[in-house]
Formats: sequence, structure tokens, C-alpha cells
Amino acid sequence: MTIDLYAVFGNPIAHSKSPLLHAEFAKQTKQDLSYTAQCIDIDSFSKGADEFFKQGGKGLNITVPFKHDAFDFAADLTERAKRAGAVNTLFLDKDNFIIGDNTDGIGLVTDITQHLKWTINNKNILILGAGGAVRGIIEPFIKDSPNSITIVNRTKEKAQQLADGFSDIFAIDACSYPELAERDNAIAFDIIINGSSASLSGELPPLPNNIISENTCCYDMMYAKELTPFLMWAKENKALSISDGLGMLVCQGAESFSIWRGVKPETGSVIEYIRSIL
Repeated sequence: MTIDLYAVFGNPIAHSKSPLLHAEFAKQTKQDLSYTAQCIDIDSFSKGADEFFKQGGKGLNITVPFKHDAFDFAADLTERAKRAGAVNTLFLDKDNFIIGDNTDGIGLVTDITQHLKWTINNKNILILGAGGAVRGIIEPFIKDSPNSITIVNRTKEKAQQLADGFSDIFAIDACSYPELAERDNAIAFDIIINGSSASLSGELPPLPNNIISENTCCYDMMYAKELTPFLMWAKENKALSISDGLGMLVCQGAESFSIWRGVKPETGSVIEYIRSIL
């Protein structure tokens, strides 16, 4: 019997936990499949993806630095992939066309609302960073009807450009870090999401302490065994709740798995398992 083939493409990729979590999903849902991590040469994404599907591959996850390559590679795109401007999931439709999707945003929102039990509706949201990772999460947040969304970035122009991309469905504020520090001291955010690259380099964005209170929840889209500098800052400032992005990783993977296999795996136990082996 032929086993359906899936993979994650990235560079580097050895650190990826995706094969582990998809193995757990397959075991849990009794699906017979193979899922591997493949390191693709920086300039060879299209060639690698084309070969994968020609050899019978059923679906791909895409990670850094290929999400824009996957966006260009897909024959068609879902609406949320178009909004995100990037693709992290490729799948075959009923006519065997390769479709690009983005499950990052729904993965984050699912983790926040279902596992952490934070409320987005009518809350004031601050998002740090204006790169591709942030672009993918904005629309799912908008769909949960927050009171406000503010994007802060080292360069305000980039934050404004990102905000303008969603102006047809939500009015997003954009500012620089110095402008953020000048906000009214009485106004703290309900949820702060770190989508900047600062955690990768072990740095903390230049955050003023007046944006956080004992009612603020803080989420870092990066995950690690130890607290990131951003989450350490949140803890020191007595945030109500903190979390890293491991749940986002698992939940976006579950969404991809559901697209490919037509069954939605349970994610809570998989988050605990992956956490235990970090």
C-alpha cells in the first residue's frame, strides 16, 4: 500500500518540530502517512516543490525563508493567503492544482482563545514588528472583533504600510517605538504580541513600561525552553498571563493537517508533548 507523503521545506530545518507533531496527529487520528523535514537550497524552492509533487507528494508545510517562494509557486491561493502575502501550506485540490494557504494566523488565534482562554473580542491589541510573520496573523485577529489593533515597528513607514493593507476591513494604528512611549500613561494594552525578530537574537524591543498592566496578556510568537527576553520583561512587569509560540506552531500544524486529511486533531496533548522534549 502506498503511504501518502508530506514534508516541511525550510533552510535551516534540522531544528523543526513539525515531523514530531504531525507524527502525533497521524497516530491520534489513525492516519497512514509519512512526514519529513527537507532542507532546500536557497535558490531551489520551486524545483524542490515541483519534484515533490511530481513524485506523488500530497502536501507541504513551508517555513523560513520560503513562504514568499511558496506564494509565487502556488497555482492559486486561498483568501487568507492572499491577505497574508505568504504561504505556509501547499495542498492539492480536487483537480490536482497546487493551492497555497496560510495557517499561521488561525494557529495563533486558536492557541490564544482555546488553550490560553484569552479574549480578543473588544480588547486593545498591540503587535510588535511589521514583517511577514505579523502580516499573516492580522486578519484572524480582526475576525475576532478587537476594539483596536496597533502595530509598532522600528520604522513607522513599514508599520503604516502593513496597516494600510487591511484598511478596507479594519482601521489599524501604526507607530514607532518612540511614539509608543509618548502614549497616554493611563492606557495599557490588553494583549501584546511579539512578532518582531528580536527574540531570535536574544534582544528586547525598546518597550516603555506604561503599555503593560496587571491585566495585560503577553505572547511571543517565538518559542524556546527558557523565557524569551520579551516574556521576561512581561513577567517582571507583572503581566496577567504570558505564553510563547509553541501552541501557535502546533495549532497551525493542526490546521494544515486538517486541510490535507479532512480530520482535525486534538492539540492540547501535543503541545504538552512537544514542550516536554524542548
